[in-house]
Amino acid sequence: MPPKGNNMHHQPVRRIATTALCATILLGTAAPAIAAESDPGSSSNVEALRAPVPGADALLGQVGTLGSMSSVITPVTDLLTEVLKADDGKLSAEAAQKHADAIKAAIDAAKATVPATTTTPKSATPDDAKAARKDVKGDALTALQTAVDALLKASTAGDVAGVATAATNVVTGLVNLLAATLLGGGLPAPTLPGLPKLPALPGVPLPSTASLPSTSTLPQTPALPKAPALHD
Repeated sequence: MPPKGNNMHHQPVRRIATTALCATILLGTAAPAIAAESDPGSSSNVEALRAPVPGADALLGQVGTLGSMSSVITPVTDLLTEVLKADDGKLSAEAAQKHADAIKAAIDAAKATVPATTTTPKSATPDDAKAARKDVKGDALTALQTAVDALLKASTAGDVAGVATAATNVVTGLVNLLAATLLGGGLPAPTLPGLPKLPALPGVPLPSTASLPSTSTLPQTPALPKAPALHD
């Protein structure tokens, strides 16, 4: 039989080993759960990351609308800048063609995003005609293309006066496009303090009741004569 001293010496070692073994078992059981909670690649976290942003579709549509504006504005302003800085506003045929191609491609791409115009039948009521509203953005794009064509024509011909007029029309066309997009493109209303309000539509004055004649001044209807008595 081994001495008691050796038994007493090995008991703390066994207790330590037993405690370590229990801790290992517990940690081995709990580790997957802890890892699942902290692992960003766990299924619950992946589902949370995949959750769609509320209203994302509507916001993406608004972002696309704003993007289409910049894709048109940039090539048009590039043309305006080069023409207005050129001597006598004159561009070479090659430079004019380069601008013409870039602007036409941008306007055609923007037109492709404009909803088709609804046609109103001849028998439609006024309310039906109001519901079938014509998209003003498409009209603004068409008008802008016409103004750009006129500017290119005047610039390549060296017509300084024509360039001044056409350039003004192009700037106006850009402003009209911006207004049509902002007011009719489903974008949120501006919230910047200090912005002027849109002007109110002029009202149609109604006639005052004081100008109407009083019924007391109207002539009285004369009494009708009595019909003669009938005899047998």
